[in-house]
Amino acid sequence: MAAVVGVTAGLSPGPLLALVITQTVRYGPREGARVAFAPLITDVPIVLAALFTLDSARQYGIVFDLISLGGGAYVLYLAWETVRSAGVDVQIADDTPPHSLRRGVLVNALSPHPYLFWVTAGAFMFATAAKAGLIVGVMVIVVFEAGLVGSKIAVANLVGYSRDILTGKVYTYILRTLGILLALFALRMIVGALQSLW
Repeated sequence: MAAVVGVTAGLSPGPLLALVITQTVRYGPREGARVAFAPLITDVPIVLAALFTLDSARQYGIVFDLISLGGGAYVLYLAWETVRSAGVDVQIADDTPPHSLRRGVLVNALSPHPYLFWVTAGAFMFATAAKAGLIVGVMVIVVFEAGLVGSKIAVANLVGYSRDILTGKVYTYILRTLGILLALFALRMIVGALQSLW
């Protein structure tokens, strides 16, 4: 589950992926890969805040169920965006100095997606896995981040090899498949939350 969600998030069009592509086309795959590492920096405080919120919400079962319901709805929205995506625009603007990691950190820190994800779906994934032990919960976070960062690094390398890959049918089919898997995960979250509420 964490791997699918991480890879889907990594491949789905968004500000960070756009920056990965831009930096790759301008400066090469190495600079694109540097952007891909941004979530490892920005997600740490977000994850800690989300887990603290989750721990507080556990005292009130209905609050946790509502968070899970919101997370399911958000993941369903991400699935819809992923399925209907037609590819990525690889148009490039004027040249500027790389500063790839710094740019990636700023883009990710200012994007609402990591906050929404970790306060809802990410917290749900962690809580579900943590029932088997704290180490299992931590491994879910590690697997998600590995999928997220790894897929963006793969995009950087693919773009370095051929820009056309991101505008072709194969990329669209991959996104649609991942979107369907994401939708199934979202429905599982929603059904679980509704069963708990009723």
